[in-house]
Amino acid sequence: MALASSSAISSMDLSHHLSSEARMRKVNPMKAIWRLTRRKPNMVSLANGDPHFSLYPIRRVEYEMASVEEADPVASWREGGSCAPSTKFVSSSYEPCALPLQTGLQYTHGAGLPDAQRVVTELTNFYHSPRDHTCTLTLGNSDGITKCFRLLGEPGDHFITDEFSFSSVTNAPLAQGIKWVGIKMDDGGMIPEELEKTLANWNPARGRRPHVIYLVPCGQNPTGSTLSLERRQQIYEIAQRFDLMIVEDDPYYYLQYDSPSEPTTSFSKPFVPSFLSLDTDGRVLRIDSFSKIMAPGMRLGWITSSALFHELLVTYTDSSTMHPHGFGQMLITEMLYGPQGWRLDGFDRWVRSLRAEYHRRRALFLQLFAREVARTGLARASPPEAGMFVWIRVELEKHPRYRSDLRSADDDRKGARTNVKALMEELFERLLDSGLVIMPASIFALPSDAEDDDKEDPIEDRLNYLRATFAGTEEVMEQGLHILGRALREFFADEAKLSPSTAA
Repeated sequence: MALASSSAISSMDLSHHLSSEARMRKVNPMKAIWRLTRRKPNMVSLANGDPHFSLYPIRRVEYEMASVEEADPVASWREGGSCAPSTKFVSSSYEPCALPLQTGLQYTHGAGLPDAQRVVTELTNFYHSPRDHTCTLTLGNSDGITKCFRLLGEPGDHFITDEFSFSSVTNAPLAQGIKWVGIKMDDGGMIPEELEKTLANWNPARGRRPHVIYLVPCGQNPTGSTLSLERRQQIYEIAQRFDLMIVEDDPYYYLQYDSPSEPTTSFSKPFVPSFLSLDTDGRVLRIDSFSKIMAPGMRLGWITSSALFHELLVTYTDSSTMHPHGFGQMLITEMLYGPQGWRLDGFDRWVRSLRAEYHRRRALFLQLFAREVARTGLARASPPEAGMFVWIRVELEKHPRYRSDLRSADDDRKGARTNVKALMEELFERLLDSGLVIMPASIFALPSDAEDDDKEDPIEDRLNYLRATFAGTEEVMEQGLHILGRALREFFADEAKLSPSTAA
């Protein structure tokens, strides 16, 4: 059952982007028959091996969740502890509810239960007002991302993304024989001019020009950068000219903040328009998740796409992971559609309150960073506009063993000019020995082909960054940044240690 936007328009034909695997997949014949059961009401079925709900050893699930009637529901929930105001609703086989348990725990098809699918469709309409879309439920973001990659990628293809990207995602298509092309970034995220230059100068000898771009537009992981509306429009226009499919992975969409100079993020602050909301061609596959706004263990999300890609995603799911778990689908349906649930306005109040809480945590992190780290003059950080990560630049140029002469200016070879990589590896080990776990830039840096390598400014010389999070407790932030500041002072005071890569 495809639930589409009421403002749907006909998308352009983008079927040439489909992988051979997607074209070869066959509809699961049993699932096709399952859809026919909705041809008329009260169909008698001797078809499926569905255990009868009377044999389920469960007949009622009660959810106790935060009340969203308060002015600031997240603060009330966090500060009130076990006494915080709450609301209760149920999934049941015998009580009034939006999605009865006997339906929620039965088999369904790859798009998800129709009631749950309707819920995420309404959510998508509310925040993005897309012109043409259908929602497909997934087992969280990672499931949605990998399915999109399988839908679009061929062995030998190159996909485009940010030069620093979340390695769990960029690892996913490698086994398909897909390579990555990293596009240079600045504090505002991917630089559109660099994207256009890469596409315009593509060497056909490397294979077909990239036709897929993967982006995290809000609070990018790891850099924390957020694409402005102007850059989103520029990138979308480039995607139209060069016929790119856009995989928009946006788990931090709801965590968009006001300036650090503001005491909080106003509930009325608008969200930056998504690529999906800008899409006029049907070339955006948007991936959403409840992980960052409810709980990561829910493993429930959804892909928003044109009807063409929706049908193929359902076909893939029906013969692989099958539909998402019933408990998560029952929860979101009762929460957003049930008689006692939050409803859409309550959900909106929760996420706006949640970003105000993360605004507070970001402010504390930056205050502690200024006190413990920035005052050393050995590292600096830019406040992120969204998400939960801070990208910390280590000022390695000040280190007594820093070198910038590994390759002379007239050397035509590509590769590192500096010993940044070796020094950062040493710093990382020192931080671990000091009791601090923090993510080094090297694990996020995309390996580049020789043709992509920037001779004048190679990525190996820009690995002097660390990714830290402000999602943890105040105590953890204070302890962690204290250790970071102390370890940096000790590391920069060390002139003695020499290694083959740093020795003259």
